[in-house]
Amino acid sequence: MPRHALALALALSLWLAAFAGTAAAQDAPAVLTGTLAKVRDGGSVALGYRSASIPFSYLSARGEPIGYSVDLCKLLVDAIGDAVGKTLAIKWVPVTPDTRLQAVASGQVDMECGSTTSNLERQKTVAFSPTMFVSGTKLMVKKGSPVKSFRDLAGKRVVVTSGTTNEKALRDVAQKFHVDMQIVTSPDHAASFAMLKAGEVDAFATDDVLLYGLLAENKAQADYVVTGEFLSYDPYGIMYRKGDAAFARIVNDAFHQLAEDREIERRYERWFMQKLPSGVSLDLPMSPQLETLIQTMSAPTE
Repeated sequence: MPRHALALALALSLWLAAFAGTAAAQDAPAVLTGTLAKVRDGGSVALGYRSASIPFSYLSARGEPIGYSVDLCKLLVDAIGDAVGKTLAIKWVPVTPDTRLQAVASGQVDMECGSTTSNLERQKTVAFSPTMFVSGTKLMVKKGSPVKSFRDLAGKRVVVTSGTTNEKALRDVAQKFHVDMQIVTSPDHAASFAMLKAGEVDAFATDDVLLYGLLAENKAQADYVVTGEFLSYDPYGIMYRKGDAAFARIVNDAFHQLAEDREIERRYERWFMQKLPSGVSLDLPMSPQLETLIQTMSAPTE
C-alpha cells in the first residue's frame, strides 16, 4: 500500500473510532445520583402520607391513602419513572406532623404527600415543590360559642396539632396581643377535633381548609363553625430531600407540565369541588392566590 494511502486509511480508522466513541457516549444513560439513583436501584418510591389531612392526604374506607396531595405525588412518581427509564412502584409510609420532616430528611420517605407548609425555617432542613395550595390558620368552635376571634380566647383552652405551624402562629398571636389563652397539643388533626367534640377545649386551631375537610368528612357542618381572621399564611408543597438538584429539576419540570396541561386544576376540582368518597363536598373554589401561582407556574420556561 502506498504511503499516502496508508496515511489516509489510518486517518479514516481513527475518525471512525472517534465517531463510534461519541455515539456510544450519547447512547449511554446518564449517571444517576441521589434520590433518582435510589429509586431506580430499589424500583420504588417511598411516599409519606397522613391519615387525617382531608382532602389532601387521608385514608379511604379501604385503608388506602387518597387525596389531592396523594394524586399529585402519584403523577410525580410517573415523571420520576420516565426520568430513570423504569416503572416505579409506590411504598406507602405513614407520617405525622411530628415525624414528617425527619422522615424526609433521613431518607425514610422520598416525598411527603400531605398538607405541609413551606416556610423558611423548614427549608433549612428539606426542599419543597412549587406551591400546590394556599391556606391559613383559623379557629373551629361549636355553634353558639362566644369565641368569634382569637381575641375571645382569653381564659379559654385551644388545641393545636403538635408539629404544625399553627402552634407557632397561635403562640405568636397570644404574645403579641396579650391574650391569656391556654394552648394544648394533640398528636394529629383527628385527635384535636375529638377534643373539641368532647368539650375538653373551647376551640381547635389549624389551617382553614383542614377544618372544612374535617367538618365535611364527619358531616358536622350543622354543629361546628370555622371562624375568626386568618392568623397565618400557609403555602403548601410536596416535601423532598434538600440538596438534590437533579431530583428538584424533575419535580419542578413536572409541576410546570401539570400546570400547563391544567392537570393541577382538574385534580383540585376533583377534591375540592366534587363529592368526596364520603358523599359530601367541600365546595371550595380555588383562591385567587393559587390561581395566580398556577398561571405563573405554567408560563413558558427559557
